[in-house]
Amino acid sequence: MKRHAYRHILHSLCALTLVLSVGFLALPEEAPVAAPVEQTLAGRVVAVDAGHGGYDGGARAPCGRWEKAYNLTVARALQKELEARGAQVVMTREGDYALCDKNPPIRKKRQDMERRAALVLGAGAEMLVSIHMNEYRDRSQSGPQVFCRADCPAGRQLAETVQAAMIESLSPKKERAASAGDFYILSLGIPSVLVECGFLSNAAEEALLRQDAYCERVAAAIADGIADYYALDAREEAAPREDR
Repeated sequence: MKRHAYRHILHSLCALTLVLSVGFLALPEEAPVAAPVEQTLAGRVVAVDAGHGGYDGGARAPCGRWEKAYNLTVARALQKELEARGAQVVMTREGDYALCDKNPPIRKKRQDMERRAALVLGAGAEMLVSIHMNEYRDRSQSGPQVFCRADCPAGRQLAETVQAAMIESLSPKKERAASAGDFYILSLGIPSVLVECGFLSNAAEEALLRQDAYCERVAAAIADGIADYYALDAREEAAPREDR
């Protein structure tokens, strides 16, 4: 009788040990804790302009999708990226619409651009990034390119840091250089750039630009360029006058 009781207890202990072992092995691994994003743009006010919208579709990809849709996707991703880094973001549009009346007393495009400018300046933005897509009859052309006004040194510096960051992050087949461009949206008196994120006329690049993950990479690269611009500006301000 005692031997039977002992055997029963021994079996129970073995079973309990097995259950505990299986339970321990089945415990889910703790999810890695994401590192906090460095607040490199804290206190900065950046305007993000999604080019075109509404009646104004912009360029059209061979698949039939209008540029305005690509622009908005990247602009929203850039807004999220900049806010994560501490910036206050001013969006000129957040949906598929133009900033003009149905029948304005001036050209629709002119009123749209003037209202974008008024929105940016009224919000106290200290920088503007206008998001666009490129198109060309030669469908082999590819690669992002950043434009600025020729008569704005700060805009030129911003264009160069954003262009460099996009090349480093995206590794485009064609490495373009920042260039001067005569665009109304760049004439607001603050450092401003117009970013052509890629060519819709290039099948491979357009396919990438339809992917949210790639648009997020584009946005992160632009944000890196903006952060580099402010870091460079801070270093120049801190440098002794005779070293400048």
